[in-house]
Amino acid sequence: MAQQQKKMVEAITSMEQDFAQWYTDIVKKADLADYSSVRGCMIVRPYGCAIWENIQKDLDARFKALGHENVQMPMFIPEGLLQKEKDHVEGFAPEVAWVTHGGSEKLTERLCVRPTSETLFCEHYANIIHSYRDLPKLYNQWCSVVRWEKTTRPFLRTCEFWWQEGHTMHETAQEAMEETEQMLNVYADFCEDALAIPVTKGRKTDKEKFAGAEATYTIEAMMHDGKALQSGTSHYFGDGFAKAFDITFQGRDNKPAYPHQTSWGMSTRIIGAIIMTHGDDNGLVLPPAIAPIQVVVIPVAQHKPGVLEKAGELTERLKKVCRVKMDDSDNSAGWKYAEYEMKGVPLRLEMGPRDIEAGQCVLVRRDNREKTVVSLDELEEKIPQLLKAVHDGLYQRALENRESRTWVAHSFDELKKLAAEKSGFFKTMWCGDAECELKVKEEAGLTSRCMPFEQENLGDTCPICGKPAKTSIIWGKAY
Repeated sequence: MAQQQKKMVEAITSMEQDFAQWYTDIVKKADLADYSSVRGCMIVRPYGCAIWENIQKDLDARFKALGHENVQMPMFIPEGLLQKEKDHVEGFAPEVAWVTHGGSEKLTERLCVRPTSETLFCEHYANIIHSYRDLPKLYNQWCSVVRWEKTTRPFLRTCEFWWQEGHTMHETAQEAMEETEQMLNVYADFCEDALAIPVTKGRKTDKEKFAGAEATYTIEAMMHDGKALQSGTSHYFGDGFAKAFDITFQGRDNKPAYPHQTSWGMSTRIIGAIIMTHGDDNGLVLPPAIAPIQVVVIPVAQHKPGVLEKAGELTERLKKVCRVKMDDSDNSAGWKYAEYEMKGVPLRLEMGPRDIEAGQCVLVRRDNREKTVVSLDELEEKIPQLLKAVHDGLYQRALENRESRTWVAHSFDELKKLAAEKSGFFKTMWCGDAECELKVKEEAGLTSRCMPFEQENLGDTCPICGKPAKTSIIWGKAY
């Protein structure tokens, strides 16, 4: 038994030894995804799909509560349509996959496999928006997109990935900007309330903003190793796309006007964020809100009379308060403990003949392995409390990791020294010039993560060039 458990843990490389290999081991060993014969594309396995479905269900409910509706757009974009918005197509040109033939016939116009769907939505909006009464249009799409990435890693960066993309049109710039910030707040709330991941909200620099956008807002999360992960983005487009696609409506003053546009998205890379924020050397650690199995029931000495029956009865009872599974396979109890630790199940319920006799069971938390003896009569009350405790524990640990890895630099030399010796978020003031941003990347190896909404006064001058500072900014290394 001990040997079996030991082997399960040895299957995962220690994160201290090799973080990248640790991540890949978890993706494979926890049955989240597998590699496919298509370069840079992954097969999302049932357990990975179940996590994504729970994420979808939660986010979709949040979107619909705000009036958004789901639609489905085509997978292909004609080249001429993509070319209509110059900045947008230039931004995506290196990543676009093209279809050149239909069967054996060469196409008269190439088709792009969608890297994102702004142009498709704009073409449709031009046909259906005629009056201010048609606004706002609050659409969302769940789909996969393709971007021809050079280096790939499951969930974090793949040529094809799954996401949702919201695309909305508004009567005024003010409404569109409010939508942009509102949806960023939805992502931030979701990450903190459902995924137990603390995030920093802010605006991207012009260099880092989305192709064709006037402003891009982001939520940045910190992983175990101190690297940042852009976890969700929301973009304000102004009326640039509307003008390019000739989308006009009759305003309240009976004059033609251009609508103002937003788009926002969160993808399956958030599963990578969950792994790298909460996982440990024994595998996944899943936040209860999106865990496919919240409680696993392990019958101990299940060959003895009455154990399986009692465990089955308990499992049926618990279906009213959580997502529960009983493992009655003929594997040993020790093997099952290791297996469900690997899969990150938040709570393990152990029950053997003595427990049944005493009218109790043992609940074990995945995040800290704390054991609680609970009366069987109190399970329906105790399990939701413990699931909340797991969420709160995960959030606090992630927050402490972020706080302990956040550094302030008042000079460029200090920033370079910190970047060479530490990992995490590096805060400075900034003049706003792209030259300084490039210099930080070239000499310190850091990219701008965001200009946080919660601004701090860390000085009056930009530490890179000495000019007057305009904003505080966070730098980091990112996935």
